Amino acid sequence: MPYVVTRSCCADASCVLACPVNCIHPAPGEPGFGTAEMLYVDPRTCVDCGACTTACPVDALKPHTKLGEGELPFLQLNADYYKRNPHTDRSPMYVVPRRRELPTGELSVAVVGAGPAGMFAADELLRHPGVRVTVHDRLPTPYGLARAGVAPDHQDTKQVTQLFRTIESQPGFRYRLGVELGTDLTHTDLLREHHAVIYAVGASTGRRLGIEGEDLRGSVSATDFVGWYNGHPDRAHDDHPLDTERAVVVGNGNVALDIARILTADPDALARTDISDRALAALRTSDVREVVLLARRGPAQSAFTVPELLALSALEDVDVLVEGWPEGLDPDTSDKTRLLADLAARTPAVGRRRIVLRFLTSPLRITGDTSVRALEITPTELYTDDDGIVRARPAGGTQVLETGLVLRSVGYRARPVPGLPFDEASATVPHEAGRVEPGVYVAGWIKRGPTGFIGTNKSCAQETVESLLDDFAAGRLSGAERTVRTTTQALDLNAWRAIDRAEREAGKAQGRPRVKFTDTESLRRAAEANPAARA
Repeated sequence: MPYVVTRSCCADASCVLACPVNCIHPAPGEPGFGTAEMLYVDPRTCVDCGACTTACPVDALKPHTKLGEGELPFLQLNADYYKRNPHTDRSPMYVVPRRRELPTGELSVAVVGAGPAGMFAADELLRHPGVRVTVHDRLPTPYGLARAGVAPDHQDTKQVTQLFRTIESQPGFRYRLGVELGTDLTHTDLLREHHAVIYAVGASTGRRLGIEGEDLRGSVSATDFVGWYNGHPDRAHDDHPLDTERAVVVGNGNVALDIARILTADPDALARTDISDRALAALRTSDVREVVLLARRGPAQSAFTVPELLALSALEDVDVLVEGWPEGLDPDTSDKTRLLADLAARTPAVGRRRIVLRFLTSPLRITGDTSVRALEITPTELYTDDDGIVRARPAGGTQVLETGLVLRSVGYRARPVPGLPFDEASATVPHEAGRVEPGVYVAGWIKRGPTGFIGTNKSCAQETVESLLDDFAAGRLSGAERTVRTTTQALDLNAWRAIDRAEREAGKAQGRPRVKFTDTESLRRAAEANPAARA
């Protein structure tokens, strides 16, 4: 097999369109595109031309001769996909251009949120002549979770920011960074200055477990912990108790796996990434030897993706163990269960750090005086509800896991947006195809909830922009002031480029991709080194 996809797809579809023989699936218009964990290259029809690798914005495709040992299972995953999904129709791909005819005159749009959803929305808008987009963000830096959410040992995933750099370089694009909605600008201000506003503010808080002891020191949301090791200005100066031999992560999604890898990684290896210096120093003195991931349901219902599980199983100096295999579960149920069964069959090595994937287990309460000392857990059993969904319920009995650090990784939750309606149950803004009302729109997690991958935001943004352009074409958008008023503290594209350049230069001196500035003052000083940094 000449080429192989080796990680979750960004859903950009560049590789699909670049392939001259249509051998990459699922493609746009096919079931699964935009929602599948990854794309697959057909080994029977790939002609080894390399066009896909050039087109891929995240370097996810590799020739089979360049695969590392931990990536070799992707060969079988690709082959197995085409056994189940033959894709016999090999007609050339044709994608209808998304550019459409619009009324004459300029269209000015404010996008609130400079993460993947906001950047993809800006890109969709700027495909049309006469459109101006101003992207706002509370932080002095853009890219959202692509900068502050992707684990530092996944530098390849962060290559999606190269695509964002292309987007921000387009004519008609403008940044207003370091500006907070509700403090520096209001919803009314944005509607007065622009024809329309798209809110792509994400989901910035972690969901709670709702158990006793959750507010003790050492009980931390995964959101805060990830922000800490990634140098997010809101969390970079936190302290976490790493003077414990065992850490427990409640949840088993990709973020939970990220945390487990970081806590058990060799600090010298992390020192070659863009991890926060403060977090790196703490991890060098960490006592954590075991990280237990708790999942209420079984292996077949795991929330993590196959590429992330393969990355975990490929760790050379960390044992990965599996506990709580349901009776009667066939390992051949899925790719995921087959990989988990292989992990369960491994023999652990003495003295290694270890990650334990523990299924059929639910947290009951966290105990301790002022700090976490233990987590009380209970086994669960699976059942199928009236809607056909497999769920877990307590099976009786308890056990105590001694630990000083409990991290809850059970999902994200959005905050209400000032001036917009908010559904407390789903933690989203009510909408129809992204339209809250003519002139006001949503995209990303504030629109659909915290689901999908980075690339899922692309199709999400396309739908929202289509609704906005429909309203513009129908004359449903109000007029806008021609100029955007200046806010003293706002930083523009030149400011961001000055920050980016300073971080990269600091990283180059240490053999790292970058050294992040982790507080607002340092970021603004770096921005002001460029005389054109104010917006």
